[in-house]
Amino acid sequence: MSWHLQYRSSKFRHVYGKAATKDKCYDCVPITHSVHDNQFCAVNPHFIAVVTECAGGGAFLVIPIHQTGKLDPHYPRVCGHKGNVLDIKWNPFNDFVIASCSEDATVKIWDIPEQVLTKNITTPKKELIGHSRRVGLIEWHPTANNILFSSSHDYKIMIWNLDTMEDVLSNPVKIIDAHKDVVLSMSFNTDGSLLATASRDRKIRLIDPRSRTVLQEATYKLHRANKVLFLGNMKKLLSTGTSRWNNRQIALWDQNDLSVPLLEEDLDGSSGLLFPFYDSDTNMVYIVGKGDGNIRYYEISPEKPYLNYLTEYRSRLPQKGIGMMPKRGLEVSACEIFRFYKLIPTKNLIEPISMIVPRRSESYQEDIYPLTVAGQPAMTAQEWLHGLNKGPLLVSLRPGSGPVNPLPQLLKSEPLVKRPDLTQYKAQEGRMLLEMENGETNDSRNKQTVEERLLKNEHTHLSNGFDIFECPPPKTENELLHMFYRQQEEIRRLRELVNQRDIRIKQLELELRNVFMNTDGY
Repeated sequence: MSWHLQYRSSKFRHVYGKAATKDKCYDCVPITHSVHDNQFCAVNPHFIAVVTECAGGGAFLVIPIHQTGKLDPHYPRVCGHKGNVLDIKWNPFNDFVIASCSEDATVKIWDIPEQVLTKNITTPKKELIGHSRRVGLIEWHPTANNILFSSSHDYKIMIWNLDTMEDVLSNPVKIIDAHKDVVLSMSFNTDGSLLATASRDRKIRLIDPRSRTVLQEATYKLHRANKVLFLGNMKKLLSTGTSRWNNRQIALWDQNDLSVPLLEEDLDGSSGLLFPFYDSDTNMVYIVGKGDGNIRYYEISPEKPYLNYLTEYRSRLPQKGIGMMPKRGLEVSACEIFRFYKLIPTKNLIEPISMIVPRRSESYQEDIYPLTVAGQPAMTAQEWLHGLNKGPLLVSLRPGSGPVNPLPQLLKSEPLVKRPDLTQYKAQEGRMLLEMENGETNDSRNKQTVEERLLKNEHTHLSNGFDIFECPPPKTENELLHMFYRQQEEIRRLRELVNQRDIRIKQLELELRNVFMNTDGY
């Protein structure tokens, strides 16, 4: 069992959950009474959307993220569906576009104004009509712009291209018809080239969404999966479900072999559904139980025992659903690495819960905030449909940083740094110098490689990952000292580079003098 006491060196061993104070919660929110097994909540850095109770059709609320406190009972809603809303998802590349699906067998795309809503929104931006039964699940593609997946009780997954001028779409670009029962969960790998699904027949399938072929199918009968989740670039899947004795259970799978799980672990005997969340930046998995008040979290490792239990956040208030804030919306100054929005229907309350790494320093902590997924697409819908795969655009959470290139472009060969101009020497000396450089030893080549890397850092204003020109001014004494020491280190590195160049110049001058003396002797 992964909870056995053992010493592990991890910077996330002491992560703890901190519930927001009452004035930072969202009160008097009429949360839906639907029994559908979904999260009923979607969050981005600007808004929180929650499915609400509504007579005569389905509706959901869109509340500005900073508008906490009591909600006006007459607050405007997004209400264009004829049946109950079953799932809502924000566009990962546009914080003002949200998709919703409903029992009326349609999927609708909505434009949300930047200002506070003053009246109900009833007209969608686009309407997707293709399913014959109620649509229970939708997912946006993680790297391609305007690609949406929808799953219905007609056992079909439809892929929609929203890069069109039409307001009503009735023909999806692709239909995946590989399931024999209702799809309960969908998850993409990092670049969106693979789709993992869990269906009501308790099987996990690994699908190529463009060719619509099933690459792997789990036939293991001792674990009945309800939810499945890709674990980033670790080539593994995590599923939650029940064991043969109806205990709630989590299982870890090898992406290339779904015949037998790598690990199974029973949690408890409760009946509520388990929602898994994965943070690829910290390799942490959070398990949230529907109807529970606690949140368990684990750390994933590539070797055995794979799943390492950390601890759990406990509360007496049960959650009906839960939302997750993207990394770019977290408060890095408080060392917050994850944030949940817990739906508590018994009190009509939405409670933010922050997962925090305890640190004394108030400065930016680079070790717990690696480059993370940016809010920009890596490619267009047509590029993905034509077979292109690209990893997500990455961004630093340091204030003032911008996005970097997608992963495949980072793997391209880097341009060489220009050599210094030698026109000041005589033509004969220049030719000899170039011949000698071509015959340099391995040590001199290594020195040149180091110098090229330093020149590249100098050109991009980066040193040790530290952005000199875009870093905000220090706010505390510790931050000021930290910045001072880093600048001293940078000065020392530059002095070493200048000294190395001076030595190299003297060596070349001596070699030239020796060559001329030898030629004069002949």
